Amino acid sequence: MSRRPRLAVVAVATAALTLLAAGPASAGDPTVTQPRVVAHFDFGQGETPENIALEPDGSALLTFAFAHKVVRVGRDGSGPTEIATLPTVTDPPGALVTGLARAHDGTLYVGYVTGTEEENGVWRIRPDGSAPQRVVKVPVDGFPNGLALDERCGTLYVADSARGVVWTAPVPDEGDEVDAAVWAGGPALRPTAALPFGANGLKLHHGAVWVSNTALGTLLRIPFRKDHTAGAIETRATGLTGIDDFAFAGHGDTALAALNTPSKLELVRQDGTHKTVLTGADGLSNPTSVAVRAKTVYVPSASYFAPAGKKDPNLLLARVTRNKL
Repeated sequence: MSRRPRLAVVAVATAALTLLAAGPASAGDPTVTQPRVVAHFDFGQGETPENIALEPDGSALLTFAFAHKVVRVGRDGSGPTEIATLPTVTDPPGALVTGLARAHDGTLYVGYVTGTEEENGVWRIRPDGSAPQRVVKVPVDGFPNGLALDERCGTLYVADSARGVVWTAPVPDEGDEVDAAVWAGGPALRPTAALPFGANGLKLHHGAVWVSNTALGTLLRIPFRKDHTAGAIETRATGLTGIDDFAFAGHGDTALAALNTPSKLELVRQDGTHKTVLTGADGLSNPTSVAVRAKTVYVPSASYFAPAGKKDPNLLLARVTRNKL
């Protein structure tokens, strides 16, 4: 065989190995196109969007971590309009508003990390404008982060980034508080010595609680047993450096994950392989969470790690097309 055919064979083999490493043929992957930043926020005022929930009209509800607020931003970028501000906590300093879940009647559930006995936990914000109320108590050394609401069972699930567990609690009656109980734990959920930030984003999906672990760069699935206790933790994807929150892109288990530190939106396939679909060049600046509604993906960025003078917390929208093989 001549040298040229041998080189051609090597080139074909190399291309095939590259495709295998990237996972299945990409023809069936959802595509993310037409990214556009619809709203910019003021980092100096603490307007750092941490988590997102969507309203029926497509407006985005955002938690502002440093400002301790929940706000509404229209699909056209109008706003932000304040929904509620949580009580100020100055001792210890550094309180953060984190996860967000919306009930069908407009009631909101919000994670608040304060390190204080009276405030640390999950708060409820009623749509009638009444004062926010803490409804789930989390120990002072806990870091309640991503959360989800199971309205059928009246149950909240909360990822704790410091303790490396998933908490659960019944939604209490008006005026009551309940203690969080550990629903799932173990090494797969814990932080590491190098990065003390473990279980982070959390979603309910297809009979399971799904959780991201920032320290390990993983996406995890914890199935429900028949009695709604936690089954064995399954690692569904690895190598997701800086993963924060995530959302599912369709009826299957394909997800879109916000990779915070590298400023990427990652498409995570059902078999665990993944690829980058948006970057800082598209407007991302330390993205923190993801929401998907019909053919639109919403990606808030907090710009936590951008250098001074280049901080751009924002809300980006893009088009999602679910392709068929």
